[in-house]
Amino acid sequence: MSSNDTIPSDLVEERPSPTRRRALAWLGGGGLAAVLAACSSGSDSAATSSTTADGVTSSTTTTTASAASATDADCAVATPDETGGPYPADGTNGPNVLAEDGVVRRDITTSFGELSGTAAGVPLQIELRILDSGASCAPLAGAAVYLWHADRDGRYSLYSDGVTDQNYLRGVQVADADGQLGFTSIFPGCYDGRWPHIHFEVYETQAAATSGRNAILTSQIALPESADDEAYATSGYEESVGNLARTSLEGDMVFRDGADAQLPTVSGDAASGFTIQLDVVV
Repeated sequence: MSSNDTIPSDLVEERPSPTRRRALAWLGGGGLAAVLAACSSGSDSAATSSTTADGVTSSTTTTTASAASATDADCAVATPDETGGPYPADGTNGPNVLAEDGVVRRDITTSFGELSGTAAGVPLQIELRILDSGASCAPLAGAAVYLWHADRDGRYSLYSDGVTDQNYLRGVQVADADGQLGFTSIFPGCYDGRWPHIHFEVYETQAAATSGRNAILTSQIALPESADDEAYATSGYEESVGNLARTSLEGDMVFRDGADAQLPTVSGDAASGFTIQLDVVV
C-alpha cells in the first residue's frame, strides 16, 4: 500500500457479530436426516488443485502440509468470529457486491459486471470445507461463502485509492455435498499493521447471501509465514516485505488470541502457485 493510502483498520466492528448456529428449525425440516447420512459416509477428502504462474518468477522452494481431517474433537473448536473490517462490500458499509449478477464465481481474479480489470500476483487456490460443529462435523452442503481480500498492493477493491473502479478479489461459492468449495485468486499483499489474511462470511444458503447481516459466521484466514516469505520474494510484492517484518501473527490484533483454527495447510510454491486448505467449523 502506498504511503498516501489510509491504513485499513480491519479491527473495527461494522456490525454486531452474527450467530454461528443455524435455527433449530433446520433439524425439523429434513436437516437431521442429512446429518445422519453425512455422518455415516465418513468422507474426509479434501480437494486440491494447482495453477500455473503467468510470468511470475521466484524460488522453487515448496512448502507442503497434509490436508486437515475433521474429527469430533476438531468440531469442539468452532472457527472464531472476527471483524469483517471496513471494506466488506456486503451492504454493511457502503457497496454491496452480493446484490450484483456475476458475484457467484470461482475465479475472483477479475472484476465482473460493468467493471473490468485483473488482479496480478502469485496464483492462489483457496479450498474450504464447511462443517457443522453441532453435528459431529457433518458437511454443510449448500452453505454459501463470500470471500474477499486485498490485492498485491494491499488495496481493497471498491474502497482503496486506485481501485475504486474495480470489484476483483470478491466472490461467492456454494458448498457441495461434502461441504467443499473453492476460489481461484492471487496471494494477497501485506499492508502495514496487519498480518496477511483473507476475509470470509458463511451463509446458510446462496439465497441468504444478499447482505452481511445474514451471515452465520464472519471470520478470517491467517496466511502461514513460510508462504508469505516466498510469495513476497517475487516481483510486485516489494512493499509487503517491509510490512511483514513489522508485524507478527502473535502480535496481530485479530489473531493474537490464537489462530490455530484459522491457519490453513499449504502446498505448492510461488512459481507454480500455492494452494491453501482449511476446515471452517460453524
